[in-house]
Formats: sequence, C-alpha cells, structure tokens
Amino acid sequence: MKTKIKRITLFFVSLVFGASFLYAQDAASIMKTARDRINADTTSTRSRMVITAKDGSTSERIIDQYSKDGPHGSRMIIVFQRPANVAGTRFLTMDNAAGGEDRWIFLPSLGKVRRVAASEGSGNFMGTDFSYDDISSMNRNIDLDAHTILREETLNGNPCYVIQSIPKDSGYQYSKTISWVDKAQSLIYKSEMYNKRNEPVKVMEISSYKDVQGRLTPVQTKVSTLASGTSTTIYMDIVKYDDPIPEGVFTTAYLETGRVR
Repeated sequence: MKTKIKRITLFFVSLVFGASFLYAQDAASIMKTARDRINADTTSTRSRMVITAKDGSTSERIIDQYSKDGPHGSRMIIVFQRPANVAGTRFLTMDNAAGGEDRWIFLPSLGKVRRVAASEGSGNFMGTDFSYDDISSMNRNIDLDAHTILREETLNGNPCYVIQSIPKDSGYQYSKTISWVDKAQSLIYKSEMYNKRNEPVKVMEISSYKDVQGRLTPVQTKVSTLASGTSTTIYMDIVKYDDPIPEGVFTTAYLETGRVR
C-alpha cells in the first residue's frame, strides 16, 4: 500500500534528494496501476496468433490461455490447439515463493515435460516474435525494475506518461523497457525493449481495447522484431473473466496429459 506522506515532509525530501526521487516513486505507482488494472480471479481466452514473415507471408496459430492467482502470485498456462504441427503443445509459468518464476513446456514431439531455465528467457517461443520473457512480461513483478517517468507526450491522440523500466537483475533479457501509459485510463499502448547494447530490438503495440465484463481488455497486441522485420499479432477472439478453472490445470501432470487428475 502506498504510504501517505504529509506535504511538508514531501517538501523536505525533495530538497534533500531531488525531485527525481519522487518522480521515480510516481512511475512505479503508475506501472503498478497499469499492470493491476484488471481485477479478476481468473482469465480464460481463445486467441489467434498471426505470424508475419519478412516477405509478408503469414501463418496462424490458435491458442487457449488460462490465468489464475496462486499462493505465491500469478499462474498461467498456454495450450496450442491448431495447426496440427503445434497442437498439444502446452506451456506453464508460475510465480514461486522466492520471488522468481518457474516455467515448463510440453512438446508432443518429445513426449515429456521440460523445465525452461531462467537463462532461456530470451529464447524464441514457438517460432513467434515473443520470447519466454515476453510471454511473462505483463505479470512481471513491479519491484523487479526501477521505474522513471521520462516525459509526457501524446500517442495516437492519447496523453501518456512515457516510463522507463530498468531491471534490477542484470541477467534479465532486456537492459530497459520504455512504455507509453495512458494518463486517464492507465492503459499501456506501446512498449519498446532494448538489448544490452542499449539498442531497440522489439516494439510491442496494443492497438485495440474492448470492454469485456466491465473491464477494458487488450484484444489486439503486436510484437515486432526490428532486426528481422518479422512480427506476431495476437487477436483475442474470446475473453472470459472469473470462470472457474480447476487447480489441476496448473500442474506439470496437466502439461503432459491435457487432462485434470
């Protein structure tokens, strides 16, 4: 919970530490509000994932995604339904008690569950422009990054805060992320991701939001890889909040069998 500080205290803090300290605190609060904006016990979706190659050709994948809070934080599973060459692939990510994240993937071609190491975070996820870290980024703990407001500007007619987030852990895939957050509704419209050489490598753009059960929900998200000229766009065709999801879905046994025991 954000600590309430008397106005006179704020004045003296700003004199001693500079206005940037307060600005950083505001930036963290803004990012937390944007991440926690949708309040739901569970989320269930059916999406189309359209992968666009450099030559403009496309391929499409159908995925189901289920999310639910657990004892240590968020849990999410992705199930590939089509086409046949990826059908049955299942990916599970869960926050752990140590503050990190555990990830597993089941590939039908291997016939077994494989743990995804933290060092594989930058690896390509199933031939898309998303990495394993990208898949988890929207659930990333705010405290893992240091946030600063760089400026305020208008994006597509929407006044936004432009916020820089620098990982506190040097082992993270990106050296920084810059996000455009709507000032009025706390919607994230765009994020730029930078590599260790401080070069932009990916751009995420959320171009469409829709009211679903009283919650403004992103229904079209595009991630572009700048070096390759490729992109992956996710279209949310079905979104349901607060539908019951069995606990057994978030287990490695479900990954392997696709059935709740």
